Amino acid sequence: MLRVMVAVVLAGMAVTPGLVAQQPPGIAAAANLKFALEEVAQQFGAQHGERVNLIFGSSGNLTRQIIDGAPFELFLSADEEFVNKLADAGLTRDRGVLYAVGRLVVFAPAGSPLKTDARLDGLRALLASGEVRRFAIANPEYAPYGRAAEAVLRAKGLWEQLRPSLILGESIAQAAQFATTGNAVGGLLAYSLVLAPPLRDKGTYALLSEADHPPLRQRMVRLERAGPIAERFYRYLQEPTARDVLRQYGFAAPGD
Repeated sequence: MLRVMVAVVLAGMAVTPGLVAQQPPGIAAAANLKFALEEVAQQFGAQHGERVNLIFGSSGNLTRQIIDGAPFELFLSADEEFVNKLADAGLTRDRGVLYAVGRLVVFAPAGSPLKTDARLDGLRALLASGEVRRFAIANPEYAPYGRAAEAVLRAKGLWEQLRPSLILGESIAQAAQFATTGNAVGGLLAYSLVLAPPLRDKGTYALLSEADHPPLRQRMVRLERAGPIAERFYRYLQEPTARDVLRQYGFAAPGD
């Protein structure tokens, strides 16, 4: 009798709709998007009643995870090179769309002797005085903002002199953490992060010229396993509501 009852209950569970909740899709995103994308995802959830699972990291590391089979459905890179790499490997629906153009700043935490300016004259003077113990950038090997930082420092003739003092974050978010510690005089960071609440009142910054580094063209793409929710979030990211949030965090929209 007990076996019959268990079988009836299991049969009922098998045909009852909605008992198995759909897992939110995994969205892989560059670390410089953390605060902006969290806000966009919150708005998306409020409007559509659907959630997404945001996973942040350096674009290079996320690309490697996708190649290794990580179950992401959408990828927002800080550099279109990584999207093209995945597309060439046949791991995407297409080559995606450009969703933002990022900017780089020089940042100094409160109390730092570093004077921030667009030409990096303050950093040059501090280096000459021997007062630069640690200076943070993202690792150029994995992070587009790290490559941009290296390009700026080379353009200003500061790379070799500053190199022994560099501390490299695995992502631009980790570089921002390093730049705010008492042991670092500052760093080259994403504009979007210094505009976010955790850093907004923690120091001073100056926006660097886009002419000093390759453009930070940020591209997103649907991956092979993208489902309906990821598709809707992908479209939402291209709508005015989402673009307005990105602009608030210092991102230029394509065509601006």
